[in-house]
Amino acid sequence: MTSGDVGQAPDRIPFEDLAEAIVDRLREAGASEDVSRILALNCASCERDGTLSHGVFRVRGYLDSLTRGWADGRAVPEVESVGPSYIRVDGMGGFAQPALAAAGPLIAEALTETGVAVVALRDTHHFSALWPELEGFARDGYAAIAMIASGKLAVVPVGADRAVFSTNPFGFATPVDGADPLVFDFSTSSMSHGDLQLAAAEGDQVPPHTGVDAEGAETQDPRAILDGGGLRPFGGHKGALLSLMIETLAAGLTGGSFTYEVDAEAPEGAHTFRTGQLYIVIDPSRGGNEAYPSRIRAFADMLRDAGMSRLPADRRYANRAAAAALGIPVTDVIRELLGRE
Repeated sequence: MTSGDVGQAPDRIPFEDLAEAIVDRLREAGASEDVSRILALNCASCERDGTLSHGVFRVRGYLDSLTRGWADGRAVPEVESVGPSYIRVDGMGGFAQPALAAAGPLIAEALTETGVAVVALRDTHHFSALWPELEGFARDGYAAIAMIASGKLAVVPVGADRAVFSTNPFGFATPVDGADPLVFDFSTSSMSHGDLQLAAAEGDQVPPHTGVDAEGAETQDPRAILDGGGLRPFGGHKGALLSLMIETLAAGLTGGSFTYEVDAEAPEGAHTFRTGQLYIVIDPSRGGNEAYPSRIRAFADMLRDAGMSRLPADRRYANRAAAAALGIPVTDVIRELLGRE
């Protein structure tokens, strides 16, 4: 299974080949080798695990931001420790995943010394899922939370006459004794913006109460939501208040842009957005709590025994196992990536 032109594109592709194809495109657009590999690993991981709205589908957005000069693919983040457990990172207009990676040594130091690391990123472009990095922390034995003021104005809460929030994703991961981590990552809007775009591209309708059109009327047409309308928060006012909290912490606390500021400064056609995000990483073994992973395992087992047959990340792990055995299914988006030569 090797990549080729469109006519020769396989039905499946190995993870490594897909990641390498993405690296090539990002380097061609001006990203450094390190940045290209970090972003490619992220996109290929999302594709492998079935998170298609955040996989290869996102590569075009990265390329657009790089070639427009809107995002700096060679940025060197500035990382500083401002307290025993508090790390601030200025992404210098680059991408968020490399900025978080640059903070890795200080995160490890904080976790060793205090058992907690609070990581505030600003001036970073984020254009993917939160779960890949959170899963990594959990596999190292840590519980972790992340949130982001994620980009363009897209969410219209009840009572507002225009979009005032982004989709404001929130994620969490925890280790589980003898099992894969529990990991979830969801937007605080009724649907992620990526899934909305996919629905529009495929001509599908979205569920009732997903969003409104440009006149504020409820609609199930994803194109009307995208064309001057907006998504609703999930759970009504509860989702709206979660968005408010995330904007406050991921933008206000970090020093990043609030979503309404991001939308004002982004160039026409921008896909990635320069904003902030917050990570909180905790060593659960501190304070004589070494039993934490086994207690979480007992809790997860109880949930399954009670009929919750699918827990957070189960489907991703199943997709990952299938991709390891058979390769990643080649979609039209992947064919375009492989066949551009």
